Amino acid sequence: MATTPDERSPESSPALAKEGGAAEGSDPSPTQRPNSNNPGPSWLRGLFYAIWIVTLPFVLAILAVWLLTPAPGDVSAGGLRVFVAEQQIPAGIVLFTIFAMLAWHYRYELPLSSAIGVGRKDIPPQARARFEEAQALVDEARRILKQNAREVQKGLRSAERERLEEAISGLEKVMRAETFELAEFDTAHARADRAVGEHLSRWRKGEMREYAESIGVAVAVALILRAFVIEAFKIPSGSMIPSLMIGDHIFVNKLTYGPLIPWTEKRLFSSLPPTRGDVMVFKFPENKEQDFIKRVIAGPGDTLEAINGRPIINGWLVPHCYVGRYGNDGWLYVEFLEDKSYFTLFAHDDMHPNGPDEPTCKGQEDCGLGQSCKAGLCGHHQGPFKVSADEAWVMGDNRYNSHDSRSWRGGMGAGVPFENIKGRAMFVWMSFAPGGGIAQDRLFVNVMGRPKLPGGLDATLQAGLDKCMRERPPVSQTTPPSAPPPQPRKPR
Repeated sequence: MATTPDERSPESSPALAKEGGAAEGSDPSPTQRPNSNNPGPSWLRGLFYAIWIVTLPFVLAILAVWLLTPAPGDVSAGGLRVFVAEQQIPAGIVLFTIFAMLAWHYRYELPLSSAIGVGRKDIPPQARARFEEAQALVDEARRILKQNAREVQKGLRSAERERLEEAISGLEKVMRAETFELAEFDTAHARADRAVGEHLSRWRKGEMREYAESIGVAVAVALILRAFVIEAFKIPSGSMIPSLMIGDHIFVNKLTYGPLIPWTEKRLFSSLPPTRGDVMVFKFPENKEQDFIKRVIAGPGDTLEAINGRPIINGWLVPHCYVGRYGNDGWLYVEFLEDKSYFTLFAHDDMHPNGPDEPTCKGQEDCGLGQSCKAGLCGHHQGPFKVSADEAWVMGDNRYNSHDSRSWRGGMGAGVPFENIKGRAMFVWMSFAPGGGIAQDRLFVNVMGRPKLPGGLDATLQAGLDKCMRERPPVSQTTPPSAPPPQPRKPR
């Protein structure tokens, strides 16, 4: 029984049988003769973008951060190198963005770009975006025809399928032509766009679906970044005043010590223990649902004590420099631990009417009732605490108003297990003043950088801070003596 043209299958249709080719009997013009501009499959273009626009900028950003990071103890490094060393994640993101934008701008000049259909070097700059749109249109049409072959055969008459194939093939031929003709391309592009919209619209993604997919991808990326790279936290208490103020919102780098695998206590690319002086966020050992932020003072193997809130590590009193009176709250100092310099605040109280450095002593007989003589100072003694191999001991910078390692376990003291550590503080990205409004002086304060005074304080404090930083002892004099090998933490 004979069949009508409308009853022919795709296999019997000359246009659909020769995908991307000319219909039988056609004679392409010289300018439309196919050549090496024949694009490769869409996955090959995806691989091209993954290598040149993602992987290469990523590698270059890592290399740039590594080259800009000064060696440990290098005090001669300039401001940019110090910033990169202290904020490697933000610096890496900025550098990656710059390199990726440059690679995208010059994508038509990159090796193999023409061969796989990313672009052509002879396309006028004003037509390059339209050329990419045309390539995306062809890819979408071919995908629909392949994935919905039966539905297309049933839903479109043979003549409609042939007109659709002629429009798509005509656009492909113009795009692959030995000489690129802009007028012919625009005509073929408009024709193919109309044909695809008219005949394949029922199989194309709807606008709402595209929005939903874009939102889904954005949410997935945000969750991945939050889980493995960076997370935002709010400072709810005054235990770190004045390094961190109530109302500060900070970013925390989760790559510093190795990101935790969600719902486990395993860590990828572990880089522990944390360095003395680091400000880190961790799960409170006595309630893992609660996040704390404190400064690391002692690491594995160290013996930690405190006299009047001043840490003693392996028998060595951590040095500090007096900045001045901090309002009516107490005395402000800059403490020096290894290569870190940071504020410490000692609130005024009856036990220390003249600050943490008085009275001095040579022996226990020089101290009053209830006081101890340690490191030449009389006062309230805490410790000694022995730090186990898999934990770090922490203290708040507001030494008399901080619930930290010294007071945990009912005053017996405890460290932060490594599996509780979330990441290291980076910088303040937003801060709200107690009376409302944005505290502009707190924006972008580098938590691990040079100490910065909050606004509204006595101007003499800045002079005292500058003096302390100028007279900072060398790192060799701010590093504690070595500790014996640490022992594993005992179960509690």
